[in-house]
Amino acid sequence: MKKVRVEDAVGMVLGHDLTKIVPGEFKGAAFKKGQVITAADIDVLKNMGKYHIYVIDLEDNYIHEDEASIRIGQAAAGEGVYLKGPVEGKISINAQVKGILKINLSLLTEINDIDSVILATLHSNTLVEKDRNVAGTRIIPLTVEKKKIIEIESICNKRGPIISINEIKPLKVGIVVTGTEVYEGRIQDRFGPVLQGKVNQYGAKTAGIKYAPDEQKEIQIAISSLIKQGAEVILTAGGMSVDADDVTPSAIQAIADEVITYGSPVLPGAMFMLAYRNQVTILGIPACGMYFRTTVLDLVFPRVLSGEVLSRKDINSLAHGGLCLGCEECRYPVCPFGK
Repeated sequence: MKKVRVEDAVGMVLGHDLTKIVPGEFKGAAFKKGQVITAADIDVLKNMGKYHIYVIDLEDNYIHEDEASIRIGQAAAGEGVYLKGPVEGKISINAQVKGILKINLSLLTEINDIDSVILATLHSNTLVEKDRNVAGTRIIPLTVEKKKIIEIESICNKRGPIISINEIKPLKVGIVVTGTEVYEGRIQDRFGPVLQGKVNQYGAKTAGIKYAPDEQKEIQIAISSLIKQGAEVILTAGGMSVDADDVTPSAIQAIADEVITYGSPVLPGAMFMLAYRNQVTILGIPACGMYFRTTVLDLVFPRVLSGEVLSRKDINSLAHGGLCLGCEECRYPVCPFGK
């Protein structure tokens, strides 16, 4: 550190805390170690009786923590996020939109392997609301070698951003409720309202609700009708087990161009089905979707609404974290489920 006049300290880094005392009102650090002195600070410092201060004498090949964290954040940030700060050397990376958080895990690990640098994030594929803090970055010491920050910028420039958000889109969703007992009015439909609530919860639009008996052709007709009405996603409710009367999987398979999976490594949600017909996503929702607050539907549906085309590998990857504990107070998505 070196001693300088406050007039000469503009742009320099304060090397220690400076205490301000206002009798009967305030006593504390008015300026903190690591703060960059600005022209507006000169009079404030003199009013505190500080005409000289100690500053950190940065070498040409070093930069201050504020500049370092800003540059790391800018390099790591992709679409759908914005930077906030720095505050005490830390940059927050926040969601610009409601959507699905995407983290490049290999790059995240590589960046954190660079000495003196940290970048912490929420789990990839977490559903986040607008303005949610999704990541934070800083350096450990007060200053860092420029070459380390340049290395991070080069890595992200060549291999893409580390943090981005796929925005949830208000897609049109058609609902098909199957079950002869519901179709004939023998029992009240309880599944349709649950799925309608999920559509509203995730910001989609309802293209219509159709009812069909446990007959393959009738279920196909209901799905086709909703697609003709403009549905971009189809939720089929019920009839997903291996019982003799449960023919919804057969109907989905018959109408789809591609079946990704029948079955998922998620509890609740083992009998889940995912298929595609042209650009339309078809989801077969097992009975658990009616009884449990959070199921495989909550892990998959938001990603579909963000425009993501899911593969069998995507579904199988849900196994790690795919066990819902059924907590008395559900706090999803702030919990281990789906992580």
